[in-house]
Amino acid sequence: MSTADTTGTAEATSVRARALPVTDLSLVVLIGASGSGKSTFARRHFKPTEVISSDFCRGLVADDENDQSASRDAFDVLHYIAGKRLAAGRRTVVDATNVQQDARRQLIDLARKHDVLPIAVVLDVPEQVCAERNAGRTDRADMPRRVIQRHTRELRRSLRHLEREGFRKVHVLRGEAEIEHATVVTEKRFNDLTHLTGPFDIVGDVHGCAAELETLLGKLGYGTDGVHPEGRTAVFVGDLVDRGPDSPGVLRRVMSMVRSGNALCVPGNHENKYGRHLKGRKVQHTHGLAETIEQMDGESEEFRAEVREFIDGLVSHYVLDGGRLVVCHAGLPEKYHGRTSGRVRSHALYGDTTGETDEFGLPVRYPWAEDYRGRAAVVYGHTPVPEATWLNNTICLDTGAVFGGKLTALRWPEREIVDVPAERVWYEPAKPLRTEAPGGHDGRPLDLADVQGRRVVETRHAGRITVREENGAAALEVMSRFATDPRLLPYLPPTMAPTATSGVDGYLEHPKEAFAQYAADGVERVVCEEKHMGSRAVVLVCRDADAARARFGVDGPTGSLYTRTGRPFLDDASLTEEILDRLRTAIGEAGLWEELATDWLLLDAELMPWSLKASGLLRSQYAAVGAASGAVFPGALAALEGAAARGVDVGGLLARQRDRSADAAAFTDAYRRYCWPTDGLDGVRLAPFQILAVQGRSLAALPHDEQLALLDRLVEHDGSGLLRTTRRLYVDTGDPESVAAGIDWWLEMTGRGGEGMVVKPVGALVKDGKGRLVQPGIKCRGREYLRIIYGPEYTRPDNLARLRHRFLNHKRSLAVREYALGLEALDRLADGEPLWRVHEAVFGVLALESEPVDPRL
Repeated sequence: MSTADTTGTAEATSVRARALPVTDLSLVVLIGASGSGKSTFARRHFKPTEVISSDFCRGLVADDENDQSASRDAFDVLHYIAGKRLAAGRRTVVDATNVQQDARRQLIDLARKHDVLPIAVVLDVPEQVCAERNAGRTDRADMPRRVIQRHTRELRRSLRHLEREGFRKVHVLRGEAEIEHATVVTEKRFNDLTHLTGPFDIVGDVHGCAAELETLLGKLGYGTDGVHPEGRTAVFVGDLVDRGPDSPGVLRRVMSMVRSGNALCVPGNHENKYGRHLKGRKVQHTHGLAETIEQMDGESEEFRAEVREFIDGLVSHYVLDGGRLVVCHAGLPEKYHGRTSGRVRSHALYGDTTGETDEFGLPVRYPWAEDYRGRAAVVYGHTPVPEATWLNNTICLDTGAVFGGKLTALRWPEREIVDVPAERVWYEPAKPLRTEAPGGHDGRPLDLADVQGRRVVETRHAGRITVREENGAAALEVMSRFATDPRLLPYLPPTMAPTATSGVDGYLEHPKEAFAQYAADGVERVVCEEKHMGSRAVVLVCRDADAARARFGVDGPTGSLYTRTGRPFLDDASLTEEILDRLRTAIGEAGLWEELATDWLLLDAELMPWSLKASGLLRSQYAAVGAASGAVFPGALAALEGAAARGVDVGGLLARQRDRSADAAAFTDAYRRYCWPTDGLDGVRLAPFQILAVQGRSLAALPHDEQLALLDRLVEHDGSGLLRTTRRLYVDTGDPESVAAGIDWWLEMTGRGGEGMVVKPVGALVKDGKGRLVQPGIKCRGREYLRIIYGPEYTRPDNLARLRHRFLNHKRSLAVREYALGLEALDRLADGEPLWRVHEAVFGVLALESEPVDPRL
């Protein structure tokens, strides 16, 4: 819509205040001769950051705002800055004379490039006033009068052509008084409905299927008056008409809901074409338009006029819910969201094509959704698909109701699909509905550009977390070469920091410090969970193959079992499926599928024995040390004892070697506790300790006592012997007796050879008084287990004194950052976000794991 206002006189004696509507995202071009007051007008009505002055740009490139020889470079700078602002979605005001058509053309082209409205504000001031103002400025006093005269002539010559040049709004202010009394009124774009937060029910292409629409609206909860009892708003993605049996009925229903404020609607290409027909334009009566025209001929002229006005007023797309949702007809790349141009409207109506045609003679659509990486969810229709499924945070709701498919709606923000079957095939499609179409898990879900270079990941619980380029490169190596199928890798667990170095004699780690740290963080109650002497494992288990295919897009596997770095735990895929099958049976017997309303579970667990995954490490490192000590020390002790018997003074050396032999034997006993033979799954044990996520919900914040109660039921209903319970003890950090009981429990467990325990806040996801995440868990390892980590002789007083100077801050920082990234991955997974968004956080965890840190911590 363009407006021109050329009213007013140069020397008005009584001037009414003028309101100048200016769109919030636009390129505002001030036009006027030198001295007309453009800079003053800009300062008065716009933010300083919105205004780009040609004088200022001359100063930038030439240190002199009046150096006309620098104008070419100055305008290069001006156009560059303006382009960057417009690309970022910022209104931009150009303060220059702009009286020449070529200068304006470059600015109009810039606005079109960034799909924003170009708006002209003309300051038409008498030549004498401009000359007097310049004479009063020391830097302009010598400006020749002919320059101002030329500016004025060019301005007057341009006025009548500004709209034809491409300006969408033209405001002409004549004389000083009119300029003085003008006010700028910021208008929101028609497509900007970010203030509407829903909830919404977004309805796919109806195509004249009035009966199916009524059924769907009833299923969604809307009454015959179009009102939803919970205040929800329907949003229609267009293509209301053509092909179906009752386009007038659909229009009447939708128009009534829009008129009453219970619905929004964007245009489809079919409404656009029918609207042109109603305006008397010549259009081809194809693709169902002939049926709509025939049906509408039975309606009154008044109704057809209402339809014409309704279609004419439809906006190409809407940005809703704080920018989190975009609704359009044919899909829209992120660069067009909230933009205003013919190009944007065309893409919203028709999409983009490759220029080719398929075997059915239809244009091949450019697969924009495969490349989409925007933060807003894009909900659209236009191209029929057999099922409405998410792809890269986009979803197509045209499920071919008129072709005998379904009429589909999406509940937002719940992301729940609601559909009703078509009553019959109303129109035979040119292309069979069941052929491959955009959507689902097809396409290219992951891209190297998503993880390459320095990355900043936005998390809900810890703000921005930076992943350095070199860490990302290391993670890429692991993920590309060794990781499990990325579709079945929705989470990686964080590293875990040990307790602060203990001051208790003979101990490097002790529960006393863990309890004290949580007490200092304001955590009143913790749970102590035994460590199982196994390897950390993440288990994704689906109810069946159909559930795995529907949610994760895989054919064959029903889940995954992988290590904390994303590698498959077992080389034999059939063994993995057997573990998943046993786990699936226990979940069913425990009734958790129904109780948690899910078709899949993501579990954090330990898989035992340690030797199952670490046999190579055991043989090459730990067993080698044990074997060497077993071979050396008996002979050395025998030789020293023989020397002592002969009267040689070797008492001190003999005592030291006996101590070293005992330490080596303790080391061997320590690692052997984590090894036992297995045959297939015989001897394999899995100890789940947390349910991380289920369909539509992250359970990371579910308190640990509730988590463990659910998992106890799981173990109880396992008839295979695979699952093991996690023993635990609850401790009140402010109660000395409770703390003492926790310490005794740890001493008893580690005294029997146990690995140790993990201390966690019972509340799971907990923040301190400053709103920062506290450690999700602190490991406190047993005295004998630490021989494996620090060496057989680490308990000697001199060694312990040296080890007490270990540095924990970096490890703790990594643990919290990785925890926040893991939480973000779970939230994105539960929200149904695309795989690349989930993997952005998962990849971040793996990248941080490559940070240099003492591996013994």
